[in-house]
Amino acid sequence: MLSWIVLIGSGVLEAVWATALGKSEGFTKLWPTVTFGVALLASMAGLAFAMRGISTGTAYAVWVGIGAALTVLYAMVFGGEGFSLVKVLLILGLVGCVIGLKLVDAH
Repeated sequence: MLSWIVLIGSGVLEAVWATALGKSEGFTKLWPTVTFGVALLASMAGLAFAMRGISTGTAYAVWVGIGAALTVLYAMVFGGEGFSLVKVLLILGLVGCVIGLKLVDAH
């Protein structure tokens, strides 16, 4: 269970570093660049830890899915990215697939 908790946290941190990367403007802004680096290292460390108890394919897919869904949601709410029902439905599908992977994971 700890592996799954760490994996979810790492997925959240993936969204943090992806968002910070965009805000860093090519690493020209200090605090977004620092946030990117710290979140990236923590996210990767958490993913590596989680992979000790969760299969690589499942862990990676869940990590990417959480990060992608949160990054798109954040951009739609705060970043000026266009909102559409189709995007929301696709994000919900992605989240559903992440939950499905958790349910069928053999570990």
